[in-house]
Amino acid sequence: MGAVYTQLSVKERVQIERWKLAKIPVREMARVLQRSKATIYREIKRNWFPAMTATTAPPRIRKPPIGVLGSAN
Repeated sequence: MGAVYTQLSVKERVQIERWKLAKIPVREMARVLQRSKATIYREIKRNWFPAMTATTAPPRIRKPPIGVLGSAN
């Protein structure tokens, strides 16, 4: 059988985002996370939204959908 791969966790994705903003080299990110450089580059390419991060998104976007967590909105 082939190699087994695991997806990046949310924690890893947030860390990559923070490091990218801090201009940490991809090679260093990959070394610390013990992931391939290609994985980090793909994550940045696919999921890099500098204008709308989890911490900077407007409240209407951060709010959970109707019915989630018992929200009545």
